[in-house]
Amino acid sequence: MKKLLFVYLLLICLFVLYIYNYQVERSTKHAWSDNELVGNMDETYVMVTFMVGIDYWKRALKGFEDAAEALNVAIEYRGSTQYDIHEEMTVLEQVIAKNPAGIAISTMDPERLNPVINKAVEAGIPVVMFDADAPESKAYSFLGTDNYKAGVEAAHKMAELVGEKGEVGVITLPHQLNHKERTKGFQDTIFMEYPDIEVVAVKDGRGDQVISKEVAETMIKENPNLAGIFVTEANGGVGVGQAIVANNLKDSIKIISFDTDKGTLDMIKDDVISATIAQGTWEMGYWSLQFLFHLQHGIFEQDNKNAPLPRYVDTGVTIVTKENVNSYYPQ
Repeated sequence: MKKLLFVYLLLICLFVLYIYNYQVERSTKHAWSDNELVGNMDETYVMVTFMVGIDYWKRALKGFEDAAEALNVAIEYRGSTQYDIHEEMTVLEQVIAKNPAGIAISTMDPERLNPVINKAVEAGIPVVMFDADAPESKAYSFLGTDNYKAGVEAAHKMAELVGEKGEVGVITLPHQLNHKERTKGFQDTIFMEYPDIEVVAVKDGRGDQVISKEVAETMIKENPNLAGIFVTEANGGVGVGQAIVANNLKDSIKIISFDTDKGTLDMIKDDVISATIAQGTWEMGYWSLQFLFHLQHGIFEQDNKNAPLPRYVDTGVTIVTKENVNSYYPQ
């Protein structure tokens, strides 16, 4: 009798163990547990950018980190230290060699990184783009600002600031797709809707504070009636602000910048920069990792033709002025 009871207990224990292992395996395979997405810390997802030291990436990385915490996975942040496509290409090659669970990439060039991005996808590594796209690559999705619309918003704000008349300029990065789109949205809107405003110059600030300051000073000298400058990125916005202050033109030239780094916000408080366009950078990072996780776990098939993942997700913009600037400082 005791032996029979022992056999029954043993069988029950084995059955319970079987059910437990089955559930663990099933939840790991399908990435579901108690109706929540759950991964494991053996999965490493990598964010790759350029100019890794700048403030701009901090909120995107925070979003990436927050998603990693929610999903119980590991992340790394890599990128080029300079505005150098060759360096970013090398970093991406190094990341691919480690065979991560997925890669979120922002590229400074819409085409030149394509062969390396495609190499990652062909190796079975999910890739999504964020902030700056490579639309002809095999990356599954792009999450970022509708940059043309952002340029449109900047044009309307500039028209308001200069009284719908006068000469304005643009300082941008002419070889980077997102900046091209911002510039085009701005120029098209000024041309079509504000006939008394003329875009008299479009210059390359190279995403550098010092160079943008020098470019702005040259633009001011060449166009003495300049009423406003739209700068399509934050480092340049601060550089242009410095040029305006150095030339005592704070009251006569309006600046619209991009993004919400501390230098830009401080210049808005000091009435140097009139407005800046705030992007949904936290959302870019957060949803990039969510998309990668879904692809890695087969929740969405890695098939560009049939995947339910959207090819493009607009993460939105808002206009920041002195009235609402305090809410954009880190809390």
